[in-house]
This record gives sequence, C-alpha cells and structure tokens, in this order.
Amino acid sequence: MVKNTISTAWKGALAISFSAILWGLDGVVLTPNLHTLDVFFVVLMLHAIPFGLMSIFLPREFRAIFQFSPKELFALFLASLLGGAAGTIFIVKALFIIDFQPFTIVILLQKLQPVFAITLAAILLKEKPGSKFLLWAGLAISAGYFLTFGLNAPNFNANSTTLVAALFSLAAAFSFGSSTVLSKMALQKIDFVTATFYRYGFTTLIMLITVAFIGKFSTFHQVTDFQWIIFLIIAVTTGSGAIMLYYYGLKKVKAIVATICELFFPLSGILFDYLFYGHQLTYVQWISAAIMVFSILMLNKRPKSVDNAE
Repeated sequence: MVKNTISTAWKGALAISFSAILWGLDGVVLTPNLHTLDVFFVVLMLHAIPFGLMSIFLPREFRAIFQFSPKELFALFLASLLGGAAGTIFIVKALFIIDFQPFTIVILLQKLQPVFAITLAAILLKEKPGSKFLLWAGLAISAGYFLTFGLNAPNFNANSTTLVAALFSLAAAFSFGSSTVLSKMALQKIDFVTATFYRYGFTTLIMLITVAFIGKFSTFHQVTDFQWIIFLIIAVTTGSGAIMLYYYGLKKVKAIVATICELFFPLSGILFDYLFYGHQLTYVQWISAAIMVFSILMLNKRPKSVDNAE
C-alpha cells in the first residue's frame, strides 16, 4: 500500500514537472512570436483554439456540467478566471513589456507563486506543511533567487517598464498560485480531462466577453499565417496538452507539492533561453539550478514528509 502511494505521488510530481517544462518552452520559443498582437486577443486564442478542438473530440464533456456540485462549479470557474484568464494576461503582458529579456525581475517574482499557493492550501484545503516540507520548499525558492540573479541584487530602479513588469508578474504569481489550490478543490471528484475541458471553456467565455468589451476583435486581421501556426502548436502541446498533464498530476499530489514542482517552469525557461539563444549561465546559477531540482526531488521522496501526499 505504501509503495502504491509513493508510486502515485511520483507519477503526479513527474507529470506536473513535465507540464511546467513545456510552459518554459512556450515562454521562450513559442509565445515571443506573438508579441505584435494585443495581449487580450492572444490569451483568447490560446484558450479558444484548444477548446474548439476538445469540443470536437470530447463532445460528451458538455453533459458533465450538470453533475457538478455548486462548490466544484465555483472552484472551476474561479480557477479559470484566475489561472486561465488573469494569470495568463499578467504574465504575457509582463513578458511583452520587457521584450522577453533574460534574467529579469519577472522570473524572480514568478517564484513567489508557491508562497501564495501554500498559504491558500493551508487555509482552504487544510494542507498543513510539515517542517521538512518548509525546509525543502524554502531551499528551492531561495535557489530560485540565485538562479535568476546570481550574486547580483535585483535592480528595481532600472526603468519604469521594469517596475510595471514586476507588478504584472507579482499579480500573475498570485493568480497562478490561487488557481493551483482552486483546481485541487475541483479535482477532488472531477476527472482531469473534464477539468481541462471546462478550464478552457470557462476561460474562453471570459476572454470572449473581455475582448468584445474592449473592442479588440479587429486583431484577427493582424495575425500572420506563421502566428496562426504558432497558436495551433501551442494549442495541442504547451497549452491544453500541458494543462491536461498538469491536472492528471494534481489529482495525485497535494497542492503544496504541485506548486513547488511548477518551479520547473522558470528553471526550464532559463535553460531553453541558453540552448536556443546562447544566453550564458554563471557557475552560481548552474549550482542554484541543481539545488532547485534536488529540493523538488526531495519534496517527493517520501510522501509522509509532506503529510501523506495523495
């Protein structure tokens, strides 16, 4: 029984970590190709296209909404509003502002996501983090700081755009951290495929109303053929594919473990930035990356160390 619990926790952790790596690839290689478009329109398309595809292949999921309890429906809608709509808008806007330059305050503030998620998990899900969890989580987050800036202190006064990007990134960290906990609440009884379907469905609806209200549908005429291809690639890989994998993993581990595994997002983003664009990492950053990975692995070595993760 114990072996099955450990195996389940590892599968969940690996699924979440891999989905986070896909998001890192998206942020470095794919999404930058969309920077000429309106942010709200980009977020709409990133959800509407995958939802359209899922509607074709998973039409039976439309009936599932009648089986949701009010609590599950509310949790899914809020997860879509915060993680799907608001969080994506904030992080894409932050990256657009600083033109996807490496090692900025945006990446550092994304690492505050576990702080919000752990706090909310303790309040809403009664997931009380143990001392060992706090030790490894704290080490992972600390390593994230040095991974981003090395031994240099972050410069908040570089220019006004940096400060604006920092605020957007902080808002994204809160949104994604909140969404992790809300998604965990919804996934207690809902299948991960169904959760993915409605996450994209609700977000599409929210963004359709938003884009219509601000009058940005004219952006359709600005999208190039290459950008439509990028939208499609994201839709089936780093978009709905990664979210479905993420929800699969989230059903198997606690929200506080999931949010630490998500640190593979900034880690992989920095590594892909090096591989694709040649931006060099310092020795301090490489060591920090190794410490972060080791900390994430230790968090999942013994489920009991995080209060018997599911």
